[in-house]
Amino acid sequence: PAEAELFRAQMLTEMAAMSLDDGLVMQIHPGSLRNHNARLFEGFGRDKGADIPTCTDYVHALKPLLDRFGNERDLSLILFTLDESTYSRELAPLAGHYPCLKLGPAWWFHDSPEGMRRFRRMTTETAGFYNTVGFNDDTRAFLSIPARHDVARRIDCGFLAELVAEHRLEDWEAAELAQELAYGLVKRAYRL
Repeated sequence: PAEAELFRAQMLTEMAAMSLDDGLVMQIHPGSLRNHNARLFEGFGRDKGADIPTCTDYVHALKPLLDRFGNERDLSLILFTLDESTYSRELAPLAGHYPCLKLGPAWWFHDSPEGMRRFRRMTTETAGFYNTVGFNDDTRAFLSIPARHDVARRIDCGFLAELVAEHRLEDWEAAELAQELAYGLVKRAYRL
């Protein structure tokens, strides 16, 4: 297990170096304990819905990678998580500090109205809006994509409306941010 962990760490480092060289965006999606139900796995194989969110540690796990590449503005590294406890404690401060990092939106188990609200509330104070990628979608449920984007836009606009009502944003700033969250941030994050 220790050698496997070292191998995984080295592979992430190599992938980051290659992303820096070729300009492709790198994404990290940790925090899922795959195939948790042994009986289901034995009977039907992998990818049958028995994946469970688990704890992650970004601060220590990413330190060697960030020591080497964290200040590289030409590297685009997007972090996702299934461990919501890391949003404000680890991910938002890391993304607010390292130029190469951006936060991907609420993902998988948290890709829901309440999950999106929690993400926005727990990351914005420290990471701001511009250290996130807005909303992107990697679902295989193709027909749900328009509805999911609509939900994400409504949740973000509701959050922006609260900030306007509290006089923390001006109307024009919220309108600009709504466009950025729906289109501009994701376009720039993925270099489209």
